[in-house]
Amino acid sequence: MGIKDHRIAKLFHDIPGAASTYHFLWAWSGAVFYRHPSRKLIVIGVTGTKGKTTTLELLNAIFEAAGHRTALLSSLRVKIGDANAKNRTGNSMPGRAFLQKFLSDAARAGCEYAFVEVTSQGVVLHRHRFVHWDAGVLTNLAPEHIEAHGSFENYRAAKLAFLEYVCGRGGQVFLNRDDKHFPFFAEALSRHAPLRYSKEDEAVKDSMPKLLAAHDGGFILSDFNQENIAVAVAVAKRFGVDDASIERAILHFGGVPGRMEFVRRDGYTAVADYAHTPDSLEAAYRAVKPKPSPEHPDPRLICILGAAGGGRDVWKRPAMGAVAARYCDDIILTDEDPYDENPAAIIQAIKEGVLSAGFPKERLRETLDRREAIRMALALARPHRGDVVIGTGKGSEEWIHRAHGAREAWNEREEFERALQKNR
Repeated sequence: MGIKDHRIAKLFHDIPGAASTYHFLWAWSGAVFYRHPSRKLIVIGVTGTKGKTTTLELLNAIFEAAGHRTALLSSLRVKIGDANAKNRTGNSMPGRAFLQKFLSDAARAGCEYAFVEVTSQGVVLHRHRFVHWDAGVLTNLAPEHIEAHGSFENYRAAKLAFLEYVCGRGGQVFLNRDDKHFPFFAEALSRHAPLRYSKEDEAVKDSMPKLLAAHDGGFILSDFNQENIAVAVAVAKRFGVDDASIERAILHFGGVPGRMEFVRRDGYTAVADYAHTPDSLEAAYRAVKPKPSPEHPDPRLICILGAAGGGRDVWKRPAMGAVAARYCDDIILTDEDPYDENPAAIIQAIKEGVLSAGFPKERLRETLDRREAIRMALALARPHRGDVVIGTGKGSEEWIHRAHGAREAWNEREEFERALQKNR
């Protein structure tokens, strides 16, 4: 964005009510400029609090296995046909006509399907408008981006607005029966006859034994990954993909970088995950917490935990600490993305949640150096006893964001690998 663009944007944002018009006009002009490319594609949007990226990758794998040429836009990457690049915009659903250009490029590349991550903030900024959505998926809902939206109800309303927009253009909506907010969305969209999916669906349950045997704990088949599989299967079947292609794709699906990504060496098990809300953190801990066995009678879960700064969802910090206290045997509090906030203050807020839940002080450690936190966690782990170390909040992100726009290069999986190499 040039200086002139910044001035125009500031002018609109300084006029009450004009900011919405500004973003609406960008959405409209992008569609006009690129000649409504979504009409040449089958466009499927995935929204929800967690599971969006994995669901998109599963859908992409299934449709590719069925011989379709696909495009994908998510927080992780931008893929058009055979071309693939990391999403370096810093935004899961970029603005300024990015989506329309992506769809135009996909159509020109001969893609049949486009899979798109849809965010609540993107919806508020009208980025979903003027797209012919053939389907909209809701994975689940939990409190997130509360400060940005003003309330959980507003956040929920943004998700509903996208699904209503899909329905209003003749698209099909898929709702998760296993999510506690399912009744709200089912009632709100009842006149549109939304489709319902569940991890208890027969097609999903029948495939579980094969998946467990094929993945051996890699792409971990936790409850939320079963839900991701469930919706991918439901959407694929709705669009005519054969059962053999669905099964083949899921059996060979290797997971998503930074989402339950396992690192194993010399008996150590470490996991890098993106969980950054209380609900997603609990799901991640529940999935990887080692269970006692005759071989490992008292395995421990050792957690590396932080939270984003910059005023982002301040409410969740003590809540995440309380979740960690319930599931973890040892906790190391550390940096995540402090931005312009005091990182020590962020850690203190999480610590209050940990201690208020009755967690033993002697098993709680702190360091502002995330590399040191990883080393500390691995030093505590006993590989011969089946311990698991999990680091959350960073996933596959490439940077730690610090004050005044400074960034530190980061790769959580590589940091685990480096620390394990030094442990030898």
